Amino acid sequence: MTPNQSFGLRLLPNLFDALRKEEWQDYGVCNQTDPECFFPEKGGSTREAKRICQGCEVRSECLEYALVHGERFGIWGGLSERERRKLKAQQRQEAA
Repeated sequence: MTPNQSFGLRLLPNLFDALRKEEWQDYGVCNQTDPECFFPEKGGSTREAKRICQGCEVRSECLEYALVHGERFGIWGGLSERERRKLKAQQRQEAA
């Protein structure tokens, strides 16, 4: 086995980890809901998606995922993209 092949084999588990879906997503109430609810047209209502998120047991994990991965569209963890931007700005300000 060449050094390059050996290096590739060592990276393989990391690749599979990166491709694997976040486990918390399996428990999201959104799995039982029309995804379009969480991605409304511009100017559309986000009320229903936010209501669904309020009762979700993985809401905090969902929000954290969106913040860490810079999700720009849709409702994640009960917050819109604008609300997430505001929250991130507050977190940066508090950390400074």
